[in-house]
Amino acid sequence: MQHLCIVTTGGTIDKVYFDDLSTFQVGEPAIGRILDNLGVAFTYNVIALMRKDSLHVTDDDRELVRHTISAQPHAHVLVTHGTDSMVATARVLAQIPDKTIVLTGALNPARFQGSDAVFNIGCAIGAVQVLPPGVHIAMNGRVWDPFKVRKNRDANRFEAG
Repeated sequence: MQHLCIVTTGGTIDKVYFDDLSTFQVGEPAIGRILDNLGVAFTYNVIALMRKDSLHVTDDDRELVRHTISAQPHAHVLVTHGTDSMVATARVLAQIPDKTIVLTGALNPARFQGSDAVFNIGCAIGAVQVLPPGVHIAMNGRVWDPFKVRKNRDANRFEAG
């Protein structure tokens, strides 16, 4: 992988506190700051496509993500996405040929101490470099086929299903 194209859609990974009532709002993408702090040894660009909680991602939004990725010249793509509808988006992206696409996110905002964001991003970056073309989900230390995984909301993790 010489270059990584990163597409951000929002989700918990980018959430910040919005007011004194502890409500959240999706903020600026966190991934560029994270990668800069880690001193990664590859070039990348970030396309901040939307700032949505994944519960609010629509079919039109998924088509926008698909179209945006299809139009990129780079073969390696990382998508940050909210976990609640990540699987649905990944299944739409499976229509894209000749690219290795990995979706990841976080169960806790990247700005929080102890967030899983950095770990999931690291797993996703490793995965996007070694996996064959296709669409994959990197969450909870595993790489998943989007057609064989589901989010278990009660356990707050991804699992086979």
